[in-house]
Amino acid sequence: MIAILNFIILQTKTTPALDTGESISLLELANKGGVTMIPLYVLFIWGLYIFIERIFVIQKATKDPQPFMEQVKNMVLKGDVQGAKVMCAKLNSPIARMIEKGLSRIGSPLKNIETSIEYVGKIELYRLEKNLAMLATISGAAPMVGFLGTVIGMIEAFMTIARLKGAVDPQVLSGGIYTALITTVAGLIIGILMTIAYNYLITRIQKVIHNMEYTAMDFMDLLQDPR
Repeated sequence: MIAILNFIILQTKTTPALDTGESISLLELANKGGVTMIPLYVLFIWGLYIFIERIFVIQKATKDPQPFMEQVKNMVLKGDVQGAKVMCAKLNSPIARMIEKGLSRIGSPLKNIETSIEYVGKIELYRLEKNLAMLATISGAAPMVGFLGTVIGMIEAFMTIARLKGAVDPQVLSGGIYTALITTVAGLIIGILMTIAYNYLITRIQKVIHNMEYTAMDFMDLLQDPR
């Protein structure tokens, strides 16, 4: 969280405090957000973990399938179906698992082979999209949590005014208000970052889906080859 804040303000290390004219670090500023910052920290770390984990999974699935399919075609045309299965098992990617299922159904009607490949494709798509719904939830929940923290802070500020019967130092009151607003800023930053991360992952997955569909069609064309 603090690293992101540093990046947003071009690695500014200090921020002027409103109540004393002194400078406070971003860490101190974030800590002034109060207990509401805890769930925001949790949401940020959770979302960051999902993003990094999905990046590794999707990166493995986005390798160019063309060289792999060329090898499969050569083996199948030579009658080495078992060798093609072994190569699919070694590659261990969504596309390889789809083709392996198709190879295991060779000899069945083409419609059955196509259905089996589509079924595996749906399973692989589900695996690729794992936890993306949670990432989308975090992108929407973080700003709401931040706003909740601000509302709580504002309530506390007005309770202070009521308790002191209006005899409140304006500097103290303004300090309490800007402290309350910190959670909204943090929530918005997290929400924006998680939204960008979610859309980026969706774009990468769409590319994988395109490769899966193209490869499945290529494989079905291979089985219909009269050679």
